[in-house]
Amino acid sequence: MQPAYYRDDLALVHHLGFGTHADACAPGILALLEPVRERRGLVLELGCGSGRLTRHLIDAGHRVVATDASLSMLALARDHTRGAEDIRQLTLPEDPLPEVDAIVSVGHALSYLPNEAALEKAMTAIGMALRVGGVLALDLCDVAWGQVRRDTPMAAWVQDDWALVTRFSITEANRFVREMTTFVRNHDGCWRRDDERHENILIDTAKMPAVLARHGIAAKVAPSFGSEKLPEWLVAIVGMKSPA
Repeated sequence: MQPAYYRDDLALVHHLGFGTHADACAPGILALLEPVRERRGLVLELGCGSGRLTRHLIDAGHRVVATDASLSMLALARDHTRGAEDIRQLTLPEDPLPEVDAIVSVGHALSYLPNEAALEKAMTAIGMALRVGGVLALDLCDVAWGQVRRDTPMAAWVQDDWALVTRFSITEANRFVREMTTFVRNHDGCWRRDDERHENILIDTAKMPAVLARHGIAAKVAPSFGSEKLPEWLVAIVGMKSPA
């Protein structure tokens, strides 16, 4: 069984302090999805988190099914995002995907899968779910992500009602680990603590276009979705489902 990522406190801290990535990626993704919006196609969002990108998609006029593996994130998304076709739990690669006209994901949600075989299985599901002419736009951590962060020191963020301490490590050449401790202030002024260990699989993203081509998706690896600047070695995978 995969570990339970983003329980209540870390989900809340992520929502309050770390939503800028989705905001930055939104303009580029919206531009890629413009043909889908024009034909009123259905967009599936994987790893929607608390709904930051979801909000941009809905405001732009898209029909959206927003999904995440974390029930805590989905609760936040329901509280802060109105107008989605559906907001529901979905865990890759086991759960089936609905047939849709676009699949999007930011925040390297697929890098949370346990290994490269699981990621390729998820890509197969994506290829089957995407209709002909459908658009794919997601980000993944390249294997070089770990190399450039090997000696990253411990980091801390402190706000009035929450704090986060993160320690980084490379346990294998293709596995990046963050050990995160959250502190959240209770209503009585006391603080509570929780700890989560997050493991991300790192892959040679240059291989992804060939993997997706086996499922009818003509894709490329790009430095960004649009004009935004992604973190170093977080790459965008952008493609379209071609006729058989």
